[in-house]
Amino acid sequence: MTTPGTGTASGIELRHLRAFTAVARHRSFTRAAEELLITQPALSRTVAQLETALGVRLLDRSSRHVELTDTGAEFLVHSERTLASFEAAVAAARHESTLRLGFSWLLPDPWARRTIARFERDTGARVDLVRRDDPLDALDRSAVDIALLRGSRPVEPPRRTMHLYDEQRVAVCARDSETAEAGHLEWRDAADWTLVVNTASGTTGPWTWPEGDGPRRLVETANFDEWLESVAAGRGIGIVPEVAEHRIHHPAVRFLPLTGAPPSPVRLAYLPDAGARPALLRRFLDVARLVAAQGTHAAEA
Repeated sequence: MTTPGTGTASGIELRHLRAFTAVARHRSFTRAAEELLITQPALSRTVAQLETALGVRLLDRSSRHVELTDTGAEFLVHSERTLASFEAAVAAARHESTLRLGFSWLLPDPWARRTIARFERDTGARVDLVRRDDPLDALDRSAVDIALLRGSRPVEPPRRTMHLYDEQRVAVCARDSETAEAGHLEWRDAADWTLVVNTASGTTGPWTWPEGDGPRRLVETANFDEWLESVAAGRGIGIVPEVAEHRIHHPAVRFLPLTGAPPSPVRLAYLPDAGARPALLRRFLDVARLVAAQGTHAAEA
C-alpha cells in the first residue's frame, strides 16, 4: 500500500480536483465553498488531502489572500484539463457534449473559427452557435452557456466577462446622404450626430460617452436588422467595429473612416457558478484567450 505524501496519485479523486480548481479560481476558500455548496472546513480538508497525496504544497495560505504556489499554478492547468476531459466524456456518453455560444451578429473571424476548432479537437465536445438579439438575456435564461459581446456596455454581476481584444470603430451612413459626401467623420463631433443605436446588442450608444458628451439625437432600434435598415433609410449614422465593413454588404449604405474614436472591446460573458459543465466552460475560455493572444482575431481578406 502506498503511504500518503510519497508523491503518487493514490487516493486522488475528482472531488479533490474540483475543490482545488475552485479555490484557485476564486483565490478564496469562502467563495469556493459557496460555489461548491460545501462548508469551508470541509473544503479546506479536501484540498489538504490533495496536497498530502501529491506530497507538495499547491496553495500559499500565509497571506490574507490565497495564492497559488509555482507548483500549484502548473498543477491547475492539468487539473482543469482533466476535469474538462472527464465532463466531456460523461456528456458524450449522455449525448450532451455541447457548449452553446450566443452571439447577436457577425462572429469575429478567424478568431471564432479557430477557437471552436481547437476547443472541439482538444475536448471532443461540440460548440453550437446560437444567434440571439440579446445574448446576455439568453445567458441569464440558460439558453446559452457563453455570450460573445462587443462594445463597452456595463455587464452586471453575477455575470463575469473576459476581455479578448479590441476592434477599431468605423462609421456607416446612407449612401446618398450628406454624411457620405463628407468622406469621413470625427469622434469629437459626436454631439452633432443623429446616432442610430441597437439597444439590445449595439457596440456604440449613449453609454459610450461620459454623461452629456454624446450625440444629442438618438434613433433607437431593437436588433441588428432594424439598426441596419434604419441607417440605410437615412435616419442617422451608425458606429460599428471595422469588421462590419468587410462582412456587411448592403447596397444602400457606405462605410466611412472615423477619426479619434476609442476602440471597441470584444468580450465573453458567462455565469461561473451555473450549468453542469464548469470545467468545460473554463476550457473554452482558456482556448479563447490563447487564440486571441496569438493575434488571430483580425479579419482575413
